[in-house]
Amino acid sequence: MHPETHLALHRTRAAELHASAAAHRLAASAAARPRALRTRLGWTLVEVGLRLAAPGPAAPALSS
Repeated sequence: MHPETHLALHRTRAAELHASAAAHRLAASAAARPRALRTRLGWTLVEVGLRLAAPGPAAPALSS
């Protein structure tokens, strides 16, 4: 086997590995998006619940 052949095979395999890694990164980032949305929605619901549970401002006293 000539050195040039070895280098060509190495470059081809490296390109395949880079493409595979890029595809994996894209798939992982696409899978993370719904979790981010779910997290934001969850914290929004917590905030709404805390606002509903908090006591309102005191009513002014009626004077006669």
